[in-house]
Amino acid sequence: MRAVVIREHGDLDVLRFEDVAEPVPKADEVVVRVRASGVNNLDTWVRRGVPGHTFPLPIVPGSDASGVVETVGAGVTHLKPGDPVLLAPGVSCGLCRACLEGNDHLCRWYGILGESRDGTCAELVAVPARNAIPKPGNLSFEEAGSFALVFLTAWHMLVARAQARPGEWVLIRAAGSGVSSAAIQIAKLHGAMVIAEARSAEKCARAAALGADVTIDSAEKDAFEEVRRLTGKRGVDVVVDHVGEATWESSVKCLARGGRLVLCGATTGADARTNLRLLFFKNLSLLGSTMGSQGELRDIVGHIEAGRLKPVVHTVLPLARVADAHRLLAGRSVFGKIVLTAA
Repeated sequence: MRAVVIREHGDLDVLRFEDVAEPVPKADEVVVRVRASGVNNLDTWVRRGVPGHTFPLPIVPGSDASGVVETVGAGVTHLKPGDPVLLAPGVSCGLCRACLEGNDHLCRWYGILGESRDGTCAELVAVPARNAIPKPGNLSFEEAGSFALVFLTAWHMLVARAQARPGEWVLIRAAGSGVSSAAIQIAKLHGAMVIAEARSAEKCARAAALGADVTIDSAEKDAFEEVRRLTGKRGVDVVVDHVGEATWESSVKCLARGGRLVLCGATTGADARTNLRLLFFKNLSLLGSTMGSQGELRDIVGHIEAGRLKPVVHTVLPLARVADAHRLLAGRSVFGKIVLTAA
C-alpha cells in the first residue's frame, strides 16, 4: 500500500509518500481502508520532533480517519468487512483502572494514532476494533474523517475540565483552529456566551457564522482590553487556549473571579509567566487537558449525527499532497480542518 512515512524529524522534505507493507490485524483489531484523514497540528509536531519526547520512528502520521472495514481480526464479532466507520484517535490498554472507569485517556499506556503507533495517512490502517465507530450516515467520508481529535479535545476541555455552564462567558483563542472551531460550537451547545478571538476579519466572520456571540480581531485590537470592554471589566468565566506562551498572560488576565483557564497545547512555546497574586486573589483555576475518553467521543458523534454539531472542513487534498497540508497549517490561513483523501 501507499502511505506517508516519517523516518527522521525535519522540514517538509521528511514527509515521504512511499510503498509499505499492508497491516495485518491482531485478534482484537480491524484493518480499515482509509477514505479520508484529517490533518492536525500534532502531525506537524511529529514531523518536526519535540525536545524531550521520543517518537517511534519510522512512523505513519495521522490521527483522524474515516473509511470502510477491510478485514477483521479473529476475535472481532461486532464489525464486518464493508462497514463504514470513523476512527477514535486514542489507544489505551483497556484493562487498567482508568480504562475500566471510562477514563481511558488517563491510561498509563495511552497513545494517539500517528503519534505512538502508525496512523491514518495511509491507504490502510490497523486499529483496535473498539476504535472503529459507525460512521453517521449524514456525513461524507471527508467530514467524518476530520473531526474526532479536535472535537474530543475541545469537548473534554469545556465540559469535563472547565465545566462550562449556561450563561457563562467563554473566550476562545485562535478561533480558526480545528480545536477552537469545535469549541465555539460546544460552548454554544452548553448555553455559554462566546467571545471568539482570531487574527483576521475573515476568521472572525467565520467564527460568528459558527455561533460566536462576539468576535475580536486581535490583529486590530488588544484582546484583553476588548474582553474588559465587552464584560464591563468583569472578565470571562472560561478561557480556551492552546496558543501557549504568546497568549498566556493575556488569557489569565481575562479571567473573572473564580474563572477557569483550560489549556491543551502550546504552539507558540511553553515558557509562560503567571502572576501568582492573580491566581490566589481571584480564585482562579489553571487546567491542563489532553484528549478525552471514548465515551465522550461517542457523545460527540451523537450530537453530530443529530445536527447539533458540525465538522468544519477548510479544504480537501489528495494524500500525496501531505506536504502542502503542513505548509497551509504553518501559514495559519486555515479555518477548521484540512482533509487528505486516500481514495
